[in-house]
Amino acid sequence: MLSLRELATLYDQHSNLIDASVRPIVIGSQEFTAQDFPVIMGTVNLSRDSTYRESIAINTETAVKKARIASAQGAALIDIGAESSTAKASRVLATDQAQTLVPIIEQLKELNIPVSIETYEPEVARAGLEAGASVVNFTGAEHEKEIFELVASTDASIILCYVGGTNVREITDLTIDVDPIPQLLEYFGKRVETARSCGVSNIILDPGMGFYYGNLVDPMVRVRHQTNVILNSFRLRELGLPICQALPHAFDLFGDEFRTAEGFFAVLAQLGGVNLMRTHEVARVHASVNALRSL
Repeated sequence: MLSLRELATLYDQHSNLIDASVRPIVIGSQEFTAQDFPVIMGTVNLSRDSTYRESIAINTETAVKKARIASAQGAALIDIGAESSTAKASRVLATDQAQTLVPIIEQLKELNIPVSIETYEPEVARAGLEAGASVVNFTGAEHEKEIFELVASTDASIILCYVGGTNVREITDLTIDVDPIPQLLEYFGKRVETARSCGVSNIILDPGMGFYYGNLVDPMVRVRHQTNVILNSFRLRELGLPICQALPHAFDLFGDEFRTAEGFFAVLAQLGGVNLMRTHEVARVHASVNALRSL
């Protein structure tokens, strides 16, 4: 059982990092500093294989509508992807992804709704940035220099995800039941150095808890590991960069009330020092964040 005693122990062990400063989150012309955290990122999925059915948009019109609703509910940014990262999802050619994404991004740009494009393909990143995306949610490791250079050339921001293989679609295992932070610090330290050498200024770190892993198929093992990483997020401030976390769905834990799960984990994420929350349930997460701020 998660308890106040556990949280107090975590604080005592790493109190020097609780208030460690991180760079602002830059989204286009907007800059979010520490007093503005956490920032909420809504999610729109264009693949019918996505597991969170409520986030799926079946066409351009539906995608724009979902993005407008999420923006009105409190999302500062909309993350859009054209290929699901789930293990059994169909692959989508980069050319087809770009053709699907570009008209949506262009319309949202006209509406002044900032967009993050989720991809590991340089062709998709280039098309999205040219259409007006403010952020690349980089879910790969292959082609990283090419994507870093694209991001730098447009003065965009990048969400740098932990990826065990060449991209998020390659199924890998995680080391569990040990402190996850040292490995993440080593991993991100090297990639941040490469990104900066390519001219990228605005970097956000994502430990990759929203992705599929071969040894996290048991729902309770998965959600316990996700919770552990989320609560320890503030320790990644050692790198001086803001932290993004995908809030868990925890379908098996919440059952018929699964739509409340991300609001619950938003509370843990804020306690854990998360700066950017990726969610399918913007209204619920926004309400939870506001409640904590008020209290």
